Amino acid sequence: MEWLITPFEVGFVQRALWGGLLVSCVCAIAGNWVVLRGMAFLWDAMAHGMLPGVAVASLLGGNLLVGAAFSAAAMAWGVSALGRNPRFSPDTSIGLLFVGMLSLGVLIVSRSGSFAVDVTGFLFGDVLAIRPRDLGYLAVAVVLAGVIAVLGHRAFVALAFDARKAQTLGLRPRLAHAALLGLVTLAIVASFHLVGTLLVFGLLIAPPAAAALWADRIPVIMALAAALGCFATVSGLLVSWHAGTAAGASIAVIAVGLFFVSMAASWLRERVRLRGGGVNTVAALAIAAAVLPLAGCGAAAVDDTADELPHGYVPGAEETAEEQPRVVLADKGTGRVQVLDLITEQVAEIGTVAGVEGLARDDRYAFVSDGGRVHIVDGGAWVVDHGDHMHYYRTNPREIGVLARAGVTGVHGDVALTAVQFGSRTALLDRVALDAGTIVEKCVVDGLAVPYSENLVVVRPDSGRAEIRDRDDAAVTLLGESCPVPRGSAVTRRGVVFGCADGALVVSHTDEGFAATKIPYPLQVPDAERATVFTHRPGSTTLVAPAGARGVWVLDIRAKTWTLVESGPAASANTAGEGSVLLVLTRDGVLRGYHPATGVPTGQLPLLPGPVPEGSAPVIEIDTSRAYVNDPQARVVHEIDYRDNLRAARKLPVEGAPTYLVETGR
Repeated sequence: MEWLITPFEVGFVQRALWGGLLVSCVCAIAGNWVVLRGMAFLWDAMAHGMLPGVAVASLLGGNLLVGAAFSAAAMAWGVSALGRNPRFSPDTSIGLLFVGMLSLGVLIVSRSGSFAVDVTGFLFGDVLAIRPRDLGYLAVAVVLAGVIAVLGHRAFVALAFDARKAQTLGLRPRLAHAALLGLVTLAIVASFHLVGTLLVFGLLIAPPAAAALWADRIPVIMALAAALGCFATVSGLLVSWHAGTAAGASIAVIAVGLFFVSMAASWLRERVRLRGGGVNTVAALAIAAAVLPLAGCGAAAVDDTADELPHGYVPGAEETAEEQPRVVLADKGTGRVQVLDLITEQVAEIGTVAGVEGLARDDRYAFVSDGGRVHIVDGGAWVVDHGDHMHYYRTNPREIGVLARAGVTGVHGDVALTAVQFGSRTALLDRVALDAGTIVEKCVVDGLAVPYSENLVVVRPDSGRAEIRDRDDAAVTLLGESCPVPRGSAVTRRGVVFGCADGALVVSHTDEGFAATKIPYPLQVPDAERATVFTHRPGSTTLVAPAGARGVWVLDIRAKTWTLVESGPAASANTAGEGSVLLVLTRDGVLRGYHPATGVPTGQLPLLPGPVPEGSAPVIEIDTSRAYVNDPQARVVHEIDYRDNLRAARKLPVEGAPTYLVETGR
């Protein structure tokens, strides 16, 4: 039974289970009336017709549920208005509005200058990303649906079979229709942003339709539909976990499969009854109960030799459904080191580092320099990339220990090694030992060394010679290009980048082996304007570096070009990559946006309370949706939605002055 229990020991799967069970209940209550009235097409159209409202709400920074509700109400009003025209059948008006609203929503998304709505997420949702507060919303929706169903039961029954009779009985069919419309809208709106319109519609129609084959009393149909929906939720999550399929789609497929299994069992029951077998409903349900697990669990069988623990798991960690970004902060004045969780906004105190003078990071760890040593802090969040899928983990942040090295200028790592660059040399740490909480220094390499493709890319400081070495610093091959006076390095998905006196050296790996490409500067560049400190979103092929008092350099690895953006003296700069805005925090405390290819200004936001003080080190850390800027004077971390015209999304207050900041957990 381990295959049945293990998935539900993970926190985000537990939340997905409860979310699916609540959605199943609210959809069973509302879907019963959809099936009885034969109006499945209308509710499918309403589910997909919510996209314009969701897109507009996202663009305006409003609540997606409110936008969805307005769009659904507009859809319902349009269907009612067109339905009064005797020249058109209800299906015609529904079909026209369905296509029109969905197309309008896609147009809004595709033409918006900033992120609005992920259409795939709208259709399929992400049941594994359900948060605790979302469960509260769903629980309220279930209670409201139950109240509406109980109070309107008599009117709904009359309306389902004969609207004229409902009018004769004084049951006010128009009001009942409006209440029924509100009930189904509640089910759709409360659930779509968690599980997508596909899953909502699957649970809204399939379980009630299957239940109607076994019962003829409305309360029984609702209860049985809820049970079938819950079964589909549990089975779908099991299939998703063991087979690696999309959770929402797995649940929807099983829900539809239950209908066809029920229909087949119902047909078999009728055939036996016609032949005098006398099979009653209870016996038929017993047959169905024996068959149903085959529909849901057939794909969930697992090899007994499979690993008991998920990939990348370490004892004490919790696997999550999404990234858990955190920022590590250090106060230059007091030496206070903190970790700020960007999801929960909770701050963890790590300790004090006297004389702190710098902060570097890799994907999980922060490296706090105090002049003569480096304190290694575990940010407590990391990502394990398996190519076709990701694993996300979180645990409590803590300090690992101290490395006796001074002047850290860069850190790069992979699953086996963490390379800590200090000056013109690099210390190689055992990453497995580091993840276990121990600092083990394997060796020191003469030059800038970066772990890449199971080897080391090394550039010698004296000759600029670039070469490939193995993990034990033994020579593998010499590269054809050199990098005179190397300073600064970065890792992108297209290779390793080194800053050179004459441009940038990019080392990549293909099936044919390692290759080195030089991207020269487009003009003569004095030493003070060289690109030596690269910033970029992890994995991106567009890098940014200060260009002295003139502005910033933008290096496009894919296009092999440099662009000088003359913004004036920059305190910090960054970009999310190709097609995204270039962010530059100038010395006057203003965050400015530029087109990265042309250098044309696109917007600005006065961010800091005044000019950046001398000795201050504000940085811009950037990920796929937000940018983070430390503000030591105001003692806050600014969260910027750079895809929405540099909108200030949050101010995250912290204790102490966040002089230095790095982001981990990506």
